[in-house]
Amino acid sequence: MHLGAFSIRLRVKELGASKAFCEKLGFSVLGGDEASKYLIMKNGNALIGLFQGMFEGNILPFHPGWDEEAQPPAAFEDVRSMQRRLKAEGIKPEQEAEENAGGPDSLVVVDPDGYTAIKV
Repeated sequence: MHLGAFSIRLRVKELGASKAFCEKLGFSVLGGDEASKYLIMKNGNALIGLFQGMFEGNILPFHPGWDEEAQPPAAFEDVRSMQRRLKAEGIKPEQEAEENAGGPDSLVVVDPDGYTAIKV
């Protein structure tokens, strides 16, 4: 199972301060919107999402339909197929993709330590 681009979504207290810190580490803005209180930062293949006031805790998302440049890969496995495989392995999703729908969807699983992992 190829999970696609991996990032981390961090809940931050002050977006501007977190952005400035990440820039000092060599990250630059790949996407997002400061007015909407979120940014996607990139350094090489490392992706960090900075989110102010949007959710509790940190999230570990995988993006099967994106590469590290936020571009679609030549081929990727649909999230519904991944969902069937995970269920067969005994992993019960916290939130499931709509099995009979088409187009983009997401799947949420929580690891044994309580970390939320999302496939978008």
